[in-house]
Amino acid sequence: MASILANHSVEAALEKYLPEEELKEVKRVLYGRPVEDIGSELPQEAHQSAKDHNFALQAYRIAAPPEQIRSPRLVKIGLIQNAIVKPTTAPLQEQRAAIHERIKLITECAAQAGVKILCFQEAWTTPFFFCTREKYPWVELAESAEDGLSTKLCQELAKQHNMVIISPILERDSENMDILANTAVVIDNHGVVMGKSRKNHIPRVGDFNESTYYFEGDTGHKVFQTEFGRIAINICYGRHHPLNWMMYAMNGAEVIFNPSATVGALSEPMWPIEARNAAIANSVFTCAINRVGTEAYEHEFTSGDTKAAHNEFGEFYGSSYVAAPDGCRTPGLPRNQDGLLVTDVDLNLQRQIRDKWCFSMTGRYDMYARELTAFTSGDYQRPIVQAPKQ
Repeated sequence: MASILANHSVEAALEKYLPEEELKEVKRVLYGRPVEDIGSELPQEAHQSAKDHNFALQAYRIAAPPEQIRSPRLVKIGLIQNAIVKPTTAPLQEQRAAIHERIKLITECAAQAGVKILCFQEAWTTPFFFCTREKYPWVELAESAEDGLSTKLCQELAKQHNMVIISPILERDSENMDILANTAVVIDNHGVVMGKSRKNHIPRVGDFNESTYYFEGDTGHKVFQTEFGRIAINICYGRHHPLNWMMYAMNGAEVIFNPSATVGALSEPMWPIEARNAAIANSVFTCAINRVGTEAYEHEFTSGDTKAAHNEFGEFYGSSYVAAPDGCRTPGLPRNQDGLLVTDVDLNLQRQIRDKWCFSMTGRYDMYARELTAFTSGDYQRPIVQAPKQ
């Protein structure tokens, strides 16, 4: 089982070793109600593209019960996970051009599959150099959110394919004293830049000490009203903060994307839980995207966590998936292969689950607000009850 898991996914390991009926019950316990595999519904040209260019293509449907008054609100969501194409020692322009070409190719496959909202992984235009503590030459890859090369490419693709694209980049804000930001750019299906959402929470753990590159985001919890639904972007480390998910949901998001770059030794046991839990707690669809591969750097770096100096960051384990408001989720993409996950969802499920569980009606937001306000006032006294002295 270990070799299967190393090369593909938990789901593949379960399918190999469990009898069919037992497998169904295990999947029900682990993943909720079954989702429909719709890979056979995708055009043959999409499958052929995936085969020819060596990336996984998986497709599922998360349906909602039919309603008498509202029509289904169907939208196909796409997630792309990928490894860098060129080694980190290659000239920067070659690295970026190779990644652009790779993502353009997989995006075209997403268009063939009918995807209407497509999200790339965190900092998709660059290797994940934030671990190295070296700013040069890497910060040369930072670019404008409004008119950088990556944004222009995404504008062309979005307009060509009538597709909303979420493009997480390292942003260079030349209008604000050249600061750097970890930013997701949202381009609508007409090729227009709708705006950007910056990473709210900056990790300071092990190799993930990104505070040496950029500050916490200043865009709050924006929600983007697209033709295909209301979306928000909770970048990477923000998935560890439940209130971050909650604020996007409170502001009206129907689908919250979590473009990430995280490695197995640190976070993999948490990965299948956090986005799914957020979907349940906030009655929204969540999309967890993680890159794949191992990235090596010329100079050794250390982490401040007693580990010896090293050149490799660790293995990004992919496993991208979509979770629904009722807690069901798709199988994940492979752990070690580029991939495109297509998920056909009915946004009506969001209201249906809110009607069923009433989390938004039973939440005590007024009480939370009072206590949080008091907690941040600087002189907060915790209401700890002590046993009376004898």
